[in-house]
Order: sequence, then C-alpha cells, then structure tokens
Amino acid sequence: MPRRAILSLLVLILISGFVFPSTALAHNVSKRDASFVQANQGAAIAPFLYLGAKHMVTGYDHLAFLVGVIFFLYRLKDIVLYVSLFTVGHSITLLAGVLGGIHANSYVVDAIIGFSVVYKAFDNMDGFKRFLGFQPNTKLAVLIFGLFHGFGLATKLQELDLAKNGLVTNIVSFNVGVEVGQVLALTAVLLALSFWRTRSGFLRHAFATNAILMTVGFVLTGYQIAGYYLGS
Repeated sequence: MPRRAILSLLVLILISGFVFPSTALAHNVSKRDASFVQANQGAAIAPFLYLGAKHMVTGYDHLAFLVGVIFFLYRLKDIVLYVSLFTVGHSITLLAGVLGGIHANSYVVDAIIGFSVVYKAFDNMDGFKRFLGFQPNTKLAVLIFGLFHGFGLATKLQELDLAKNGLVTNIVSFNVGVEVGQVLALTAVLLALSFWRTRSGFLRHAFATNAILMTVGFVLTGYQIAGYYLGS
C-alpha cells in the first residue's frame, strides 16, 4: 500500500478513536466518572451532557461502525439519514435500558456491537453480493445495530448506583451529550474522508481499508466472547 494511503488510513484510525486501552472496554466508565455519577444527587444537566459527549468521542466501537456507515456516502442528506437511524436506535435502548430497567449480558451486547463493525465493513467490500448473492437492507441494519450500541452503554450505566432524584433529566442530558459528541466526531471523520476522496488512491485502497476495519470488529467481538466465557 503506498505511503499516501497508509497516512490517510492512519488519520482515519486516529480520528475514529481506535486507541485500545488495556481493558479494551469501549463502554467502560472511568472510576472518576463513575464516582461522580454515583455521588450525584438531583439534576445535573451540564455534567451529564459532558459525560455523554466524552463517551461518544472516546467510544471507538461506535466510531468504527459509523466510519463504515459513511465510508461510501457522498451526499449530505444520505449521511444525515443513516446517522439519524443510528441515533434513533441508540437513544431508544439507552433510555429504555436505564429508565425502563431492561437488562442483558453486557458481554453478549458488546460482542454484537463488535460484529456490527464486521458487518458494515463486509458490506462496504460488496461481500454480500459477491459471496452470498443478495444485498441486505442497509438502512434497517443501521437502525438495528444502533439499538445494540445504545444498549451496550445502558448495561454499563446499570452497574452504577444511580440516584432516582433527577434520574430522567440526567439520562436524557447524557443521551443528548452522546449525540453532540457524535456530531463532533463525525465532522472530523468526514473532513478526513473528504480529503482522502480527493486523492486518486481512495477507491484503490477502499477494500484494504475496510478489511482493516473488519479486523478491528473481529478483535472487539472476540474479546467480548472471551470475556463472556472466562467471566462466567
């Protein structure tokens, strides 16, 4: 792969937040943030907005999936449509999980989130038509995977002792912050993609880039599957 393509790919990876901490938990809440959330009493709109935005900007699994979603989208209205579908799904399960008390095994949910990255990269590589002879409904897939992405965070927030006083306001604020962070992160990704698309090598190296993206998804999925069996 030429040096220019490698540099472009590195820019995308860095912007997308593929910085794997030793815990490799995309939805993990830091001890400092967890302490604040558990100690908080009453509505705290600004802090929860910040925490939500921080989660999205550092949530490399979310960003990996969204990079795959917008990788071949050139028109702004298409980008808005697909990101909106993801946002709707993400918001529904985040709010339903925390406020509605819907529970699931976090390893299983996060494994599905990792698989969502594999799925979209495979889709971008034209894998469904090439190997399976059909093309799934991409809009429906983005919405469904959005539901799992939101539920992934909900499972982590459920582990915290959240005060009932101001809970609805705080969780809604957190969710709004997530969407704000999503816009900021995607803006940076779009700028990088837009620059890369002006280079002659973009289409030549799109397949290899999505193969790397798929590998990231397999790593995320495999880690969570291992955690499920080792932790049970």
